[in-house]
Amino acid sequence: MAQSATRLLPVLPLRGTTLFPGLLLPLSVGRESSLAAVRAALDTEEKALFVVAQTDADVEDPKPEHLHKVGTRAVIKRAFSPGEGPVQLVVQGAERAEVVEFDASGPFLRARVRDLAWPQDEDAAEVEAHRREVSDAVQRALELLDAEPSAQMGQALAATRDPVQLVFLIGSLLNLSLEQEQGLLEAPTRVEALRRLREALAKELQVLEVRKKIATDVQTEMSKQQREFLLRQQIKALQQELGEEDPQAAETKDLRERLEQAQLPEEAAKEARRALERLERLPSIAPDYQVTRTHLELILELPWNRSGEDRLELGHVREVLDRDHHDLEEVKARILEHLAVLKLNPGAKAPILCFVGPPGVGKTSLGQSIANALGRKFERMSLGGVHDEAELRGHRRTYVGAMPGRILQAIRRADVNNPVLMLDEVDKLGRDFRGDPAAALLEILDPEQNSTFRDNYLDLPFDLSKVFFICTANTTDTIPAPLLDRMEMLRLSGYTEEEKLAIAQRFLVPRQRAQAGLGAEQVVLPEETLREIVATYTREAGVRQLERAIGRIVRRVALRFAEGESGSVTVKPEDLGEILGTQRFLGTRARAELPPGVAPGLAWTEAGGEVLYVEATLLPGGKGLTLTGQLGEVMQESARAAQSYLWAHATELGLDPERFRDVGAHVHVPAGAVPKDGPSAGLAMTLALASAYADRPVRADTAVTGEISLAGLVLPVGGIKEKVLAARRAGIRRVLLPRQNELNTRDLPAEVRADTEFIWMDRIEDALGDAVFGWPAETPPAERETGLAVAAHAAPAEPGARRSPGRRRAGPSS
Repeated sequence: MAQSATRLLPVLPLRGTTLFPGLLLPLSVGRESSLAAVRAALDTEEKALFVVAQTDADVEDPKPEHLHKVGTRAVIKRAFSPGEGPVQLVVQGAERAEVVEFDASGPFLRARVRDLAWPQDEDAAEVEAHRREVSDAVQRALELLDAEPSAQMGQALAATRDPVQLVFLIGSLLNLSLEQEQGLLEAPTRVEALRRLREALAKELQVLEVRKKIATDVQTEMSKQQREFLLRQQIKALQQELGEEDPQAAETKDLRERLEQAQLPEEAAKEARRALERLERLPSIAPDYQVTRTHLELILELPWNRSGEDRLELGHVREVLDRDHHDLEEVKARILEHLAVLKLNPGAKAPILCFVGPPGVGKTSLGQSIANALGRKFERMSLGGVHDEAELRGHRRTYVGAMPGRILQAIRRADVNNPVLMLDEVDKLGRDFRGDPAAALLEILDPEQNSTFRDNYLDLPFDLSKVFFICTANTTDTIPAPLLDRMEMLRLSGYTEEEKLAIAQRFLVPRQRAQAGLGAEQVVLPEETLREIVATYTREAGVRQLERAIGRIVRRVALRFAEGESGSVTVKPEDLGEILGTQRFLGTRARAELPPGVAPGLAWTEAGGEVLYVEATLLPGGKGLTLTGQLGEVMQESARAAQSYLWAHATELGLDPERFRDVGAHVHVPAGAVPKDGPSAGLAMTLALASAYADRPVRADTAVTGEISLAGLVLPVGGIKEKVLAARRAGIRRVLLPRQNELNTRDLPAEVRADTEFIWMDRIEDALGDAVFGWPAETPPAERETGLAVAAHAAPAEPGARRSPGRRRAGPSS
């Protein structure tokens, strides 16, 4: 920079701004030191002072270290003092100046400064190029501002040819920070000053473009709404001229006609009229218009008084149930009883039934058959995995996207107020922070409450008492007790092999043939083939796996016909290995003979009954009782009770009491990854431990179930039908049961009762003598100890042929 003469000038510090050369700046001076500097400048002929920005605007009494080194030599153009208070000044920048040294000896700050001239050796073409870039950017910014003063300002800036003057003029107009303004003032060259200004303009252009876009979008939206409003008004005027009706008025008129024709209850009619009046006052573009309209349409669409006509001809109902489902005689009889009541008393409340049974036994299809037999509409909803109470009760209309609950939606689809409504998988309801759906079912499934059921969306009482509710579940353990109390349980047990064979012949094979597009003469599955599938490829309570196996066979035959084969195909038992693979269930053959310490027990599961082999072994040198196999607390207590009983009665049972003291025992129930619990395995554990201590095997053709007590009693257990059917599926035809369960065998099919030998147990000794030691009931303890009973009462060649007063065989009449 060129050197110039120095001069001593009063210093006027500025807060948060900078004075550019050639520009006017109004100031308000109030600090004592600044006022003294202004008075000193006014006393001179030139009225000159040095205006410089503070580095920190918060400093009240700035010192030289608080001021920038480059400022502007300025001249006071006007000064006005209203009396007490700040002095109003108008100063004009003359030239850039830098401080040579400060003088702080007087009442105000002085500085010796010299002017900063711009270099004369700059490339004129480069300076002009930067000036034009800045001018173009300014012009773009003015176009974005789009105002009349902006156009005038653009003309003034275009007339400014001096690049330095352009920099300072635009710099004063932009919303620059103090650092940016000071950077323009301190630029060493005109090119650098123009470059810094261009960077600031680029950021400002980005802001202006975003603002322009926002303003354009808002204006477009407003223009669109105004345009739509004007068009609607024009359409309305044209419709009035043509004698046509306004669509909104036509819609409300249609709703009013539907309201007059609908025979609504008084409370619902009153609410509907109120909603319609509100709808007529609202414009169609109002947010509440669609909410009110949807709610009103729901009121008009619900079948408040529309009922389907029941076909209560019991003969026809029995015929349909027998046609659609094999056996299930008790369930069918209970259904016919309820329908007989509805026939004699049409005003009776519809029953609420719950079908409980393992998967695949026909619970869901039975509900469909009931609807077909009655001639009622059928609606089904699955409740498995439902966590939100609003799924059943609906959402309140205050929420966006609110809708009625699934109960009212099903009734609206059925269009009658007495459909058959199936709630599938009611035992698999969930609960979380959104509520408990099972609690909502307490009102829905209560005949004393559901006549005034209120959906949150409808918010009006709706009568559900005419709905024929049918629930299905695999187990009742997960259903809350209050909900369970509101339903009548109908248990569907598993099928026997004969029943599965009949179901396959009547239903499964024809259905799979039809789905594959084959005729009855094209694929033939003889009875022996179906028996082989049931016995070795499926072992379930229901028939789903059986139908899948039949489907695979039929599809394999369909493939042969699709490839050009013709004629008839008969699938024989020896063909099953090629189609279905290796036989899946061979457990019966593997357990034909049992080693000492293994007892066949019977267990109940959600999928039906199962044969559960309890294993016990002695541990020489061990102590106590070890239990494994994921046993629950009740099952563990049964094992301890079994050992305690055997130890306490060892002498009577002919066992060595010292073995209980000196030898440990380990009881294990296979399938260790599956949790097990319940008291019904107590008798099987007793037999397994007794067999291990006596080193005598348990009869392999006999399965047992029953709870035990320390007093030696065999107590009743549940699930007898499922357990007996499981034993039969496993090839076991001899079952030891508590005598108090004798009545439960009446639920078994006649062929099962005729083909199974039931041994009734009152005490543990009866079961031990029958299945382990071979004692008749009258054998005295003295003979048991010496072992004479075993020799005197040897088991006959045919297992199960023994008879005793305490253990009698149960025939078909039991």
